[in-house]
Amino acid sequence: MGLAGVIRGLHRQINETNKELIARQITSLRLRIKLIIWMQILGVMSISLCVAAMFFLFVESSLLGQVTFIASLVLMMLSLAVSLYELKISGHALNIELEDLEN
Repeated sequence: MGLAGVIRGLHRQINETNKELIARQITSLRLRIKLIIWMQILGVMSISLCVAAMFFLFVESSLLGQVTFIASLVLMMLSLAVSLYELKISGHALNIELEDLEN
């Protein structure tokens, strides 16, 4: 996993480089890890509800199948929104690295 490598690299660098920069990166990484966990939870719940919707439609419970499918779509959209936010934070983390290179 990419984040694990970054964390291990930061651990090696902690005494070698600017501690303020490392602290900013750690804060960003913690938030990114939380967002990735939520993104995965929402995605798994979405797919599970989609499977349930297919089951309800299969047993001819049309209304319940439709409602469950709509709920699965909402969860998938939330997962995608969290993913976009994590991408934004990832870009910010790269800008922190570039700031250090400029100095």
